Amino acid sequence: MAGHSKFKNIMHRKGAQDAKRAKIFTKIGREITTAVKAGGPDPDGNPRLRAAIIAGRAENMPNDRIKKAIDAATGAGKGDDYVEMRYEGYGPGGVAVIIDALTDNKNRTASEIRSAFTKNEGNLGETNSVSFMFDRVGEIVYPADKATGDAMFEAAVEAGAENCESDEDVHTVITQPSDLAAVRDALIEKFGEPQKAALIWKPNVMAPTDDETVQTVMDLVEALEDSDDVQTVTTNLELSDAQMSKLAAA
Repeated sequence: MAGHSKFKNIMHRKGAQDAKRAKIFTKIGREITTAVKAGGPDPDGNPRLRAAIIAGRAENMPNDRIKKAIDAATGAGKGDDYVEMRYEGYGPGGVAVIIDALTDNKNRTASEIRSAFTKNEGNLGETNSVSFMFDRVGEIVYPADKATGDAMFEAAVEAGAENCESDEDVHTVITQPSDLAAVRDALIEKFGEPQKAALIWKPNVMAPTDDETVQTVMDLVEALEDSDDVQTVTTNLELSDAQMSKLAAA
């Protein structure tokens, strides 16, 4: 799984360089508004909201934008009602893809996602068509300079995490979904706010491909992420060391 983690790190760096900041803020704002409507405006009592605020701060989202998103859900603004949707399908080379979305127009979102698959050699499938190849887990990410790998591993396991993987860029802590909030809070006491703390889809079956297919999968992911409605895109693409080096250098 370390290879997949490294791939995500590369994708995050490329996304931070290439994506329009306004689009990122729009996605996070939707998540904040939805979290408030689901669990209230107090981050201490609403783990989902706290995770969304952490994500916003990691992207340097202005505090007034965060407050505006919260106000939109509490009646101080005109907040839209977003519906959570999950889409599944196969990309080039049989790579499995899961898309989580927040939308106020299901028909528009489905059309955009179907178009992205069609234009990038993929096929949109039915619900649960690929989810069996993923596990739902909690993920907490810290920069590598926050602690040594051993120190982060020991603190994570002591807090109740299942595992911690470290590389030259980040520490990635994995938890059971129900343990995410408790582990996150324990690590915050030791290391401060993380870069990320959220539920994710973690592949349990990987799909290796050739170099040409890797690029096509990347194109599909970028096309899907271009939609304001799409919150996250997860694949089970497996990369060789050579392929990861090429992506990192691109």
